[in-house]
Amino acid sequence: MLGSVVYKAFSLFIASESLASGKAINGKPFPPLIEAGLEDLAAGLESGLFTSVDLVNAYTMRILEVNSTLRMVTEMNPDALAVAADLDTLRAAGKVHGPLHGIPILIKNNIATADKMNNTAGSWALLGAKVAEDSTMAAKLRKAGAIILGKANLSQWANYRSTNSSNGWSAYGGQTEGAYYPKQDPSGSSSGSGVASSLGLALASLGTETDGSIISPSQLNNVVGIKPSVGLTSRYLVIPISEHQDTVGPMAKTVKDAAYLLSAIAGQDENDNYTSAIPFKKIPDYVSACDYFALSGKRIGVPRNLFDTDEVYAPAVAAFDKSLDVFRAAGATVVDNLSLPGYELGNEGDFEGTVLSIDFVANLKSYLSKLTVNPNNITSLASLLDFTKSSPPEEWPHRNTETWETALNLTSYGTQSLASELWGNVTADIYYSGLLGITGALKNYSLDALVVPSHFATSLPARLGSPIVTVPLGKSPANTTVTKDYSGTLVMAAPNVPFGISFLAERFSEEKLIGLAYAFEQRTMVRNTIVPYIQPVTELADVVAMKARRH
Repeated sequence: MLGSVVYKAFSLFIASESLASGKAINGKPFPPLIEAGLEDLAAGLESGLFTSVDLVNAYTMRILEVNSTLRMVTEMNPDALAVAADLDTLRAAGKVHGPLHGIPILIKNNIATADKMNNTAGSWALLGAKVAEDSTMAAKLRKAGAIILGKANLSQWANYRSTNSSNGWSAYGGQTEGAYYPKQDPSGSSSGSGVASSLGLALASLGTETDGSIISPSQLNNVVGIKPSVGLTSRYLVIPISEHQDTVGPMAKTVKDAAYLLSAIAGQDENDNYTSAIPFKKIPDYVSACDYFALSGKRIGVPRNLFDTDEVYAPAVAAFDKSLDVFRAAGATVVDNLSLPGYELGNEGDFEGTVLSIDFVANLKSYLSKLTVNPNNITSLASLLDFTKSSPPEEWPHRNTETWETALNLTSYGTQSLASELWGNVTADIYYSGLLGITGALKNYSLDALVVPSHFATSLPARLGSPIVTVPLGKSPANTTVTKDYSGTLVMAAPNVPFGISFLAERFSEEKLIGLAYAFEQRTMVRNTIVPYIQPVTELADVVAMKARRH
């Protein structure tokens, strides 16, 4: 948890110093961290304006300022400063790993690291558990020169335990809140990753998605999220829900920053056979895909039957409708009022729920079998269920375990019939989401992509395994009625709560979607017009000024 001896001492150091005012020293401007992109930070590192150690210190201070309220980070990496110092030394010697060299990144607390941090999925059940090596995602970040700053809080077990819990809550990390209205529902399950990225508590974060867990917290926390195609990024040593739907992706302030991060983590991995489906020998240059003119000549479809007509979504739909003029002005043809028949038909059966239940029981057991240290001897969903029901911090039965119990009941019959059940539901998902959904619409109407308000973006791509990119679109107006979740704890709708627009297409179309999303983002630039009600004040200039005074 946050608050190790090192960081308690560091917090006292912060409190004892008078921070520098402004964002410049001796006339040299420093980038404000709530807005700073990768290229801003790289320029400062290259020029010697600041170091990676300074970045780690500044981001750590910012996390400590707001974490007791928003609880978006569960653990800080105690080795982050040492790693940063080593990377600074390499930079000084002219050895730079790439664009992410010396840049702090947060990762969701279901992505394993073979270091001093825990990987718990938000549960006390896995506290102290160890893996033999880094997850592929962590290893790729380190190879790219990134600094893994810490672990972000999440909806416990990636929102796959309870039917009555709250977004952003985990027994281990507490209740994450969004920063745009007091007690804001941060959405989930990559809740902490979304909040941290939005407030500039690291350059960006990694999240995971099974159905909505990157896109929803990205849009409601005013950041860009990329949900990659299943198989573009490895899930090796990521605590799973479903091998058919899980994917790992970036959450960042801008499309280009997300593209940089995706470039670092995408690619084949012998430990995840789904990555063998990647159709290209070389990973596309996602950063070069960020083209201001990418929308020119494109055909963009609007599948209206995905939209929910509930009044709570009216501001997002109105902003979306207005945004269609941006596409037209950029040279795109908007094909409106489409209907994807697979959306309604696919919802008539619980195909997705069945797939997730069957996968989770088997995939979780496989992950647990790879633990080299397992203090609570959690070896299966059944033993995890027993631990959860007997451990008071897990808040059972106040937060139930119905999702797990459903999965155990479903998987209690024979292996052969279970395999048949799984395959039948997987193929139904692909048929309704693909031929009668996304891919069918793209082909039948000669479309390049679909666009929808991000509230309605996730279900078909989840079942198809196809990508989504969400970009900030707007915020709820001042006269929005404040409404709370079922428990009365979190605010679901309120003034100033952000929302987004999502771009959808076929599997492995990330390069195309990034271009379209970037072209839209650059014409709208919504993100910096939506101001959090709470944000840290520490800036790089403060850290550099303190360092100068100590020397």
